[in-house]
Amino acid sequence: MKLKPIVKWAGGKRQIINQLIEFMPKVYNTYYEPFFGGGALLLELSPKKAVINDINQELVAMYKTLKNKDDFKLMINKLKEHEAKHSKEYYYEIREVDRKDSFKDMPDWEKAARMIYLNKSCFNGLYRVNKKGYFNVPFGQKKEVKTFDEDNILNVHKYFKENDIEILLGDFKDVVVTAAKGDFVYFDPPYDPIEDKNSFTTYSDNGFNKADQERLATTFKELSNKGVYVMLSNHNTEFIRNLYKDFNIHIINAKRMINANAKGRGDVEEVIITNY
Repeated sequence: MKLKPIVKWAGGKRQIINQLIEFMPKVYNTYYEPFFGGGALLLELSPKKAVINDINQELVAMYKTLKNKDDFKLMINKLKEHEAKHSKEYYYEIREVDRKDSFKDMPDWEKAARMIYLNKSCFNGLYRVNKKGYFNVPFGQKKEVKTFDEDNILNVHKYFKENDIEILLGDFKDVVVTAAKGDFVYFDPPYDPIEDKNSFTTYSDNGFNKADQERLATTFKELSNKGVYVMLSNHNTEFIRNLYKDFNIHIINAKRMINANAKGRGDVEEVIITNY
């Protein structure tokens, strides 16, 4: 069975999976994905050895829970409880939990269940936090909510449990220090904004700016010099094309699906950049 992402995530790659696979190296050793998000590409490929990372603590908590047999059961039971109690009032009650001091001591499985529930029941399936790092998406008006596909979540749990998947929480540069010749790194950072379109970069409370894009391009070059296969996705902007002008730039069309303003959705040009 094909594995699918557990949560809907801004910048998710399911719609361009085939194009990403087309530009990937056919053979590689360890798979690295430092901006993991919903993880569509890894779940499609299901490599036996991978290093994944994100800076979103609750997302990382979810993946760690998916790898742990006991925590996974606790998360599923909590998700069923969220479904049974679902209402507008309950949604806002759960949303407010990250404002409390006790939140930092909450176990990973409970944070994971909270995040999945909010993701499935919030407006437009959008993960967004404010400047204080608090989840702030309004209620999605669903009378009932289904938080998981049972077959899929069981299969994703089995995949994480039975394979060598290292799960990290940190900066992209720290994640790839162990990448060696013959490994494959896929970078899918928050995209460089396109003029006249509202780009979404609020995956965490600290954003991702031009300086971060430049730092990422430097890391891309360093990995390339080590003989690592490197692939990167971004918007087709002049800034990004200049950063990666020494590499192979493939232009593709993609649809932007998550935007609170309908005018911000629609076709947009992206680039897939490779060093091979």
